[in-house]
This record gives sequence, structure tokens and C-alpha cells, in this order.
Amino acid sequence: MDNTRGREEWAPFLERWSGEWVDGHDPQSDAPLAEEVAKDRWLGFAPAAEADIAAAEARLGRRLPPSLREFLQVTDGWRDAGCFIYRLAGTADLQWLKDTDDKTWIEVYDDLAGLTDGEDPEEDDDEPEEDEDEDEEDFEVQEALLLRRTLRLSLEGDACVLLLDPDDVDEDGEWAAYRLASWSGEGPERHDSFYDLMYAEYVSFHGLRKPPGATRDHWDQQVEQARQATLGGEVDAPLEVLARAREFGSERAEVLTMQLKAMLGDWQHEITNLVWHRAGDDDLLRGPLFAAELLPLLIRQDQLAARYDLRPLERLKEVAPPDVQAVVATYEAAVAAPDFRPTFGNPEFDAAVHAILARGATDAAAYQALRDALPLWRPLTEDHIAPVSLLAHPTLAELLTPERGRELLEAARG
Repeated sequence: MDNTRGREEWAPFLERWSGEWVDGHDPQSDAPLAEEVAKDRWLGFAPAAEADIAAAEARLGRRLPPSLREFLQVTDGWRDAGCFIYRLAGTADLQWLKDTDDKTWIEVYDDLAGLTDGEDPEEDDDEPEEDEDEDEEDFEVQEALLLRRTLRLSLEGDACVLLLDPDDVDEDGEWAAYRLASWSGEGPERHDSFYDLMYAEYVSFHGLRKPPGATRDHWDQQVEQARQATLGGEVDAPLEVLARAREFGSERAEVLTMQLKAMLGDWQHEITNLVWHRAGDDDLLRGPLFAAELLPLLIRQDQLAARYDLRPLERLKEVAPPDVQAVVATYEAAVAAPDFRPTFGNPEFDAAVHAILARGATDAAAYQALRDALPLWRPLTEDHIAPVSLLAHPTLAELLTPERGRELLEAARG
């Protein structure tokens, strides 16, 4: 279910979500599936009758927003809305947050905002606020007031709650929706509607669990098409596709994105982001792309790192598997040798780059020579889309401004 399509398509979307949840279940590490979920491949329940929805609206004193009504007409409640919400309310359990056991969220945010029970700061606020401290205080107050008026959607969660704001309504009658988690380090995360909130939870589920099925297959195909497009000289459109695929958990998209963004500038940040959390049993660290293209960047990033910067090379040397540590140690020893000669790719391209370095020029003519050599470049693996090892050499890194990096990416290659 694409989040740009009509909200009336709840049933097929929820059926796909349910099937992927069951297929992605790991009996070794996950809680057992409910018997009816395993049998029916359905995380939901029976549809709510219109009378039940109307009764909930009468009890709450508000007509529910369209996407929530349509959801309830498909299923009166829901199990496992993502990885951190274990149960969504049906019609009988919808309540204002302030009337539930989860009202402690309100108490915490009131305390952060310096509010007392029943205090309405808007009644006492006659003067406009000007300085930054007052702006920050006002922001905290607004978050506290938001929680006071919200409708609680979730019944069980991992220090996480889903909410709807009846005072933030769009032209379609949709209420703004929020996810609030104590472990996120952020305040309430806003979405335009209940539908958009649920879709975000679905995406998060894919990003964390990477279940098999049609959705993963779709994004695998999209990533491959984006890869081919980048080799044909496209940049921005593939980056958009890869960004979306990364949200759905595509690790391949992460590797491809890193190379594009590294060539566009701030390569130190990009290589750090790619490698920092990969110190375990990871195929990328054992492949030729890492040894030939990414490891030189890690060595150079470590040399340039400031005192408090993340240093993924040091992390790898501490916690990576022994075979990966051996690759790192071997390359570091080679770099330290007096006769070390870096390699920039396949022999034809490598020879052309070393010829440019031998001339010692760092001007536009040197860049043009590098640009002319690009047709000689060949990818090392199917996940190799740009000559990023060039950035590990101080002279070449200085030569390759973000504008020139884009120009190289916009040339057909490989």
C-alpha cells in the first residue's frame, strides 16, 4: 500500500502487513504468535459494526477521523503495530489519554514544562515571547498541552504510545497523529493522519525486521534499477529511491547511497555512518568492495578525525570478527611501508590516475585529465558505483570538490 494512494485500501494493506509479520516471525527470539494469528495470518480482529463506532464517538464526544473509522470498519483493534506497539485499541477501548493509566505521559510533560495540575498558561500569557529561552519554554508548554487533549490509540507498547490530536484537523477531517517513545530522545513525532502514522509504523517494521515477501522484493528491484541508473549518469532520482529503500531496511541501498553522497561531499561523515554499526558478522566487511575501496577511506578518516569524532576504524579493530581484523591489520601494515602505492581501481583506471598524480598538478587541468580517464573505470562488484577510493588520497580529495564529484557521477561509466 503506497502512502500516496487512497485510504480506503486498508484491507489489502493490513493483509500484506499481517502476512509479512507472520513470515518474518523468528521462533528463536520472538514471543510466540497467537494461535489465531498463525492460523489465519491476520493481526487484526473482526470488523467493528457501525453501531460500535457510533457508540465510541458518542462516548468521546467527537466524530472519529476518516482513516481511523475506515480502519475500524476493517478490524476492531490490531496486534503488533510495528515493533514497539503491541496492541491498538478497538472501539470499546478508545479513550482520552488523560483518562487512562498512560496519563503519566501528561504528568511528565507537565513537569518538564513547569505546569501544575489544571494550569492553562494560554490564559495568563498576554506578552509575546522574544528570547530563545522563552521560545524553548513555550515549545515545552505546547507539547504538554498537546498530550492533555490527545486520544490514546495504543493499549500496550514498549515505553511507547500512539495518539491523535482532535484540535489539529486538516481539510479532509483527519486528525494529526503522534508516536511518543521515551527511548527515542525526541518528543511527540507528528504525522498528518492515523493512516500516515500506521504506514510509518509499517515502514519501521520493515526497516528493523526486513521480513520476506512482496514488499522486500519490490524494494530490491527498485534498488537494482537505481544502481543501473547511477551508472548511466543519474544522481538525484536514484538517491530518492535509495533513501526510501533504506527506510524499508535495504542494506544494499545504504552501500550505494554512501558512494553517491561521498562523491558529493562530506565523505568522512558518509563512511562513518556506513561502517559504525557494522562491527559484527557482516558480509560487506568481508567483501572486496570493503578491502579495496572502503578501507582506504576508513584509514584516511581515522587520520583526519578530531578528538571527539567517531572513529569506526578503531571500533573495527576492537570488535570486528578476527578475519575482518586481519584484513584491516594487513592493509594498515601495507600503508605504513615506505614503498606503499595506493590502488584506485581496475588496472587501466589505476594507471591513468597515477599518471595524473605523477604530474603533481592540482589544477583544473588535472581534474580534466581525471574526468577524461573515467571511461576506463570499471566497478569492482555489483555494489560498486563510483571510484570513492580517490577520496582517500589527499591530493585527489582536494581536487574533487562536491561540484566536480557530481560531474563525475553524471558521466556514464562502468
